[in-house]
Amino acid sequence: MARYARGIPPSLSLTLSAALWGIATVISKALLASVPPITFLLIQLVPSVCVLWVLVLATATARWRRLVPLALLGLLNPGLSYTLSMLGLTKTTASVATLLWASEPALIVVTAAGGVFLVSGIVDGGELASGSGYGAVLILGGVLCCALYTVLSRRIASSIEPLPAVAIQQTVGLIWAIAIWFVGSQDDPINAVVALSQRELLGGALSGLMYYAAAFWFYLNALRSVPATTASIFLNLTPVFGVASAYIFLGERLTQIQLVGAVTILLSVLALLTWAAGPKASTSTQ
Repeated sequence: MARYARGIPPSLSLTLSAALWGIATVISKALLASVPPITFLLIQLVPSVCVLWVLVLATATARWRRLVPLALLGLLNPGLSYTLSMLGLTKTTASVATLLWASEPALIVVTAAGGVFLVSGIVDGGELASGSGYGAVLILGGVLCCALYTVLSRRIASSIEPLPAVAIQQTVGLIWAIAIWFVGSQDDPINAVVALSQRELLGGALSGLMYYAAAFWFYLNALRSVPATTASIFLNLTPVFGVASAYIFLGERLTQIQLVGAVTILLSVLALLTWAAGPKASTSTQ
């Protein structure tokens, strides 16, 4: 019987990470209507980083020399990846945003690319949807960063503990957010945070703990046991949770062409899972 990292099957870890990312995207979309995206990224990362370091110090599992490469990856994800994602989320819906994250394995498998293009809303009725299209491009840029992060992380994830790895990555991402927050803010950034309501602060903290602490821990935990390509396939469950949550809590609806794209993506996911299971089945029968 296979032994899994922390006793959690990789499939469960990946499903939980997808669920957390999908639901947290909906929370983020609701709050981004009143909070600037970089400020919101900051109030997400601060509580996440604090909680992670408390847990790291309590367990004392870090092996610092091995964490240096992962620290650099923190600039890629959550740094650049979620900076682009939050900026894009202000220009498009939570449903479309979570569906676009399904393009991560589509960057590897061309068959899903057409579906991603339709879902993005870039082309609707033969016209370029300026606001939605711009947001979609930003989010796809974030997805590309995340895909690269997954491939690079897989090379070293098997030799390190997920908790300190997530903590140091989030810390580097927080440093990135603070830097661009001060550089890009036209007003006093400190006063901007002080002026936020309790609902906005608590919502940002909750979505940050879901997005960056819990989801990343589950994801890196699974990467210790499965290839990056398998992990990316499971991330296509994110739209299932994201679109359902956006439908229930935000009242969002997809257009017909976006529904066609969504079906194309889900069919591509099923094909990928079937293809990935094929070699294992043939090996076990030999």
